[in-house]
Amino acid sequence: MAGKEIDRMRARSAWETVKESPVITAIAVAPVVLVLGVVWLLTNGWVAFLLLVLLGVGVVVGGKFLR
Repeated sequence: MAGKEIDRMRARSAWETVKESPVITAIAVAPVVLVLGVVWLLTNGWVAFLLLVLLGVGVVVGGKFLR
């Protein structure tokens, strides 16, 4: 039960950071957006979408393994 509470606290803290300082969020997300944009320009939208899905799966699976 305590583990879930810590996750909620971290999620709320992250959301508060996003609301208080969207510039920090933009700086953190910029490299991913830049890479997806370059992939989109060099190939096509489907490849960029596939890369985005693979990155999402990697984050979820990586998060499960790190616990």
